[in-house]
Amino acid sequence: MNINASMTNQAESESAQTTPYQKRTLFASTVGYALDGLDMMILGVCFSLIATTFNLTKSDLGTLTSATLLGAVLGGILFGVLADKFGRVRVFSWTILIFSLFTGLCAISPNYESFLIFRFLSGLGLGGEFGIGMTLVSESWPKHKRSRATSIVALGFQVGIILAALTVNFIGEVHGWRWAFAMGVLPALFVAWTRKGLKEPEIWQNLKDQNKNKIAIGKLFKTPRITATTIGLTIACAVQNFGFYGLMVWMPNMIATELKLPFKNTMFWTISTTIGMSLGILIFGWLCDKFGRRPSYIIFLLISAISIWFYFHQTDMLVLILFGSVIGFFVNGMMGGYGALLAEHYTTDARSSAENIIFNVGRGIAGVSQVLIAYLATVYSISYALALLSGAYLLSAIAFIFLIPETKGKALE
Repeated sequence: MNINASMTNQAESESAQTTPYQKRTLFASTVGYALDGLDMMILGVCFSLIATTFNLTKSDLGTLTSATLLGAVLGGILFGVLADKFGRVRVFSWTILIFSLFTGLCAISPNYESFLIFRFLSGLGLGGEFGIGMTLVSESWPKHKRSRATSIVALGFQVGIILAALTVNFIGEVHGWRWAFAMGVLPALFVAWTRKGLKEPEIWQNLKDQNKNKIAIGKLFKTPRITATTIGLTIACAVQNFGFYGLMVWMPNMIATELKLPFKNTMFWTISTTIGMSLGILIFGWLCDKFGRRPSYIIFLLISAISIWFYFHQTDMLVLILFGSVIGFFVNGMMGGYGALLAEHYTTDARSSAENIIFNVGRGIAGVSQVLIAYLATVYSISYALALLSGAYLLSAIAFIFLIPETKGKALE
């Protein structure tokens, strides 16, 4: 008994030392996900400017968001499968190149139709980045730190949001929204470093010869128990994306249009909300590693449902800015756990497929919901449409209670 305890303590002590490889995977994946936040928020903050250029309606703006998310769904499925077959690092670099190319082309779009197509194509790259990066980190970090590590990756998204807000306000507002999108070509330079400085995770290398002729999607539905888990996780990811995109894409538009407040107020709101999100993500990752995935999610989801209903009945800008950080803490704090949560339910030969397919199918469902938000915003108001998000968070809590098992401390297979 004492020998076993000693061996366990020694193993934990050794795994407590973060290796250079783990740091590199964490950095690369965090930067990759920051691109996702940068892209999404540039679109959201530039909505009113783009609408003026192309004379767009609210429904047109909703379609832009949906096109990006539809591309992410297809890209997530495609690149998730490819990453299981050909390697996480290699395919990860492909996704960044695709994103950079078509985001840059958005800057020179002559009309709404071409802009819509480029948004869809850039979404293909975005769809691959999340799951591959999260898989890379999950497979390289120890189980007792896994959720905290993936929460740092999720934090990259918030960094991207802040960079987007600053880019639009200091570049886009002065020189036009096209220059803000032109900045999207810069991440292509990151690819060279990624390919040179990273190797594939050892757990994947041990299986790579077996994976070349396999398509792993069927592993997501291998048994009734796994099928139920996949359905539950898809519901959770759909709600997470529905709430997040609803909040971050439409709230700046509500400030600028319905509340008739100066455009610069969107920057203050974005920064306040993102600070809350960042704190929530870091704390949520720690909570998941300490107390478990399911209780952490259920508590955050219930608080989100209550606070959102209250929030979107407010009209005072100071209240919106200050309470925005609280909303961000709970609504998006949960992003800190999804990378580890998804990784722990599936085996190595299907892990990247599961991460990308489940999260991006959820993102696609959320994309369709943006059209619903646009319709309700047109018929009623944006604040009315967004208040309905409360019910979605209750649905996700039910999924965690009945469909999603606990995986805290689980070793990857």
